[in-house]
Amino acid sequence: MVCADGVAVAWREVRRGLRLAQAHRGQRADPREVERSIRLIGGVRFASPHRTGATVRRLCEHVFVRWANLTIDEDEAARLPGYRDPAHVRRFDAPEALDMRFYEVHAKSALNRVPEASAMPFRWTINPYRGCSHACVYCLAGDTPVLMADGSRRPLAGLRAGDEIYGSVGHENRRRYVRTAVLAHWSTVKPAYRVTLEDGTELIASADHRFLTAGGWKHVTGTRDTAEPHLTVGASLLGTGRFAESPARTGAYERGYLCAVLPRAATLAAEALARADRYLFALGVHTREPALAAGSGRHRATRTQARSQRERVREKIGWPLDPSDEWRKGFLAGIFDAEGSVDGAIRISSADETILRWTEACLHRLGFRTVREGPDSIGAFVVRLRGGLRERLSFYHLVDPAIRRELDIDGMALEPGRRTCVASIEPLGTTLRLYDITTGTGDFIANGVVSHNCFARPTHKYLDFDAGRDFEREIVVKVNAPEVVRAELARPSWEGEHVAMGTNTDPYQWVESRYRLMPGIWEAMRDARNPCSILTKSPLVLRDIELLKEVAAVADIHANLSIPTLDAKAWRATEPHTPHPRARLEALGELNRAGIPTGVLVAPLMPGINDAPDQLEPLLAAAAEGGATGIGGIALHLRGDVRKIFMDWLGDHRPDLVPLYDKLYARGAYAPPAERRRLAALLDGACLPPPSRFRKRQGEAAATPEPWPRSAPAATEAQATLF
Repeated sequence: MVCADGVAVAWREVRRGLRLAQAHRGQRADPREVERSIRLIGGVRFASPHRTGATVRRLCEHVFVRWANLTIDEDEAARLPGYRDPAHVRRFDAPEALDMRFYEVHAKSALNRVPEASAMPFRWTINPYRGCSHACVYCLAGDTPVLMADGSRRPLAGLRAGDEIYGSVGHENRRRYVRTAVLAHWSTVKPAYRVTLEDGTELIASADHRFLTAGGWKHVTGTRDTAEPHLTVGASLLGTGRFAESPARTGAYERGYLCAVLPRAATLAAEALARADRYLFALGVHTREPALAAGSGRHRATRTQARSQRERVREKIGWPLDPSDEWRKGFLAGIFDAEGSVDGAIRISSADETILRWTEACLHRLGFRTVREGPDSIGAFVVRLRGGLRERLSFYHLVDPAIRRELDIDGMALEPGRRTCVASIEPLGTTLRLYDITTGTGDFIANGVVSHNCFARPTHKYLDFDAGRDFEREIVVKVNAPEVVRAELARPSWEGEHVAMGTNTDPYQWVESRYRLMPGIWEAMRDARNPCSILTKSPLVLRDIELLKEVAAVADIHANLSIPTLDAKAWRATEPHTPHPRARLEALGELNRAGIPTGVLVAPLMPGINDAPDQLEPLLAAAAEGGATGIGGIALHLRGDVRKIFMDWLGDHRPDLVPLYDKLYARGAYAPPAERRRLAALLDGACLPPPSRFRKRQGEAAATPEPWPRSAPAATEAQATLF
């Protein structure tokens, strides 16, 4: 129940919002239709404030009235897993929200219980939003060839979730190739750049795409406003360099292949037999089952329905007087399928001198270097391909044998190529449709060099959204969060435990400036006199400073600004789309001057990244100047998917620290106790109250709050930090 004045205000605001929405669409606002719409919004009846006993149910004060004057699409609906009713999908004609959809859902509950096993010092949280518009997208041109797990290459645009490819992992101070899977695939339209390497490799990518260099991960380009590492001319990329072009499946290629395999048909593997059958069919030769069998003459022939067909095969597969390059590629593919092996290097074995000479001649013509070894005990010689992984991949891609199980590069070390230094970086002056994937390793091999991918967003996948574009453009908004919080706090079973906000997603991300869910949540906390805290990276919290003062008048409240560093380079690298740390420090001072005990949370504390004295001392001094009631620090936690995400980031920016973190987190998600004590001691020099915990101790009596409202108290020593 609320007072009549409050009802009238709510009534006028809803009526105004609907009129503005209709005006935006060029419709005339009929007062009777407006009133009818008001009463039917979300299935909730609003009584007129001019009638006796008028009341407004608080269930939907926040539903379908946000950004009413900017709405451009109100009729779409979607059903999300875990929600009984369809979500109302809203788009907004605002610069920040272009090409974004907001899924307005009615949550069954807003208070989320933290598992007992968690080390967090609180048991309840509230998160009104899911998804984030700040995510980066790293993209490449759709025709960029990607290294598949069988050694073949496939255009990036042609990949699909579930495909097996090669990626890399860090191990013993080096990165090594490993097989991984494509988890998600998407595209976007962005300005394109061309990166050219010394060996002629061309990579079409977005400015924010990253490649692995000898100095770590680097973006394609940088800007004057950021300190993000980016490519420069001369930077050496890790990988083999440009993939060789696949052969054209011409008649010459097919005849070269048959020339090599038919005399050895009896020992061919199934893949080679199937290819030979297809090529014979193209020549008009139809074989019986089994497809290929022994024949007579210098070349073994096929079992065909007529002698004329055998003669035709002999004529087609004879040695050419002037072989083309396509014939040579087909011959090498066939002789590898028939007599080849891979044992650290590609080898082709034969006791036939003619075969050996043709093999060497074809390889030399295509630019490969060889050495002949042998003979062995049966008089066979081996033609071995010289070189390393680059030559092996070039052979596979250039000649395209049917048998690919021989190519296994698992565990092979990633090293800079001989000519993989950046020769030029240039904007194309146009936007292109670019593609990206999420993989199990966080990277993939794009045209011979290691390319970073975008992280999987596991929590968004629970809602059947993909891991790429959806995470940043499909935002779930719990529009009834304030009302649900109010109802849950009023339950007889609720014991008034501390509620921590901002521990999973920041409730003051930019979209909060439009939906304004937090004021209603603060009002619910105030009316229930419930202890609470807020952790945020955004000065937007200052918008609600009067409500925070009202909460502080009746219950314990504490705020924390998350400021892991003042170093601009470290900030841009770890939190590139958050408000500037200096803006957060200004918010710290404003909150404390208003009587809201506010501290600083240096989180996460990361060994070797933001734990240096020259980084922490300026931060501690600035926090003290802002009146921080406490400074807390948390050693990095690496739970679940966060471990992979952070280790990928570490490999991007500080590959030299990978062995240290492998050691620190070898046994689980938390740093060893000794390391946590060392990090905590770094903050001991601050002349501030020690951080406090928010768990209510057994047997501790809760203070009896005074009725609201009363004047806000003066700032006093209070809980130092959320953690």
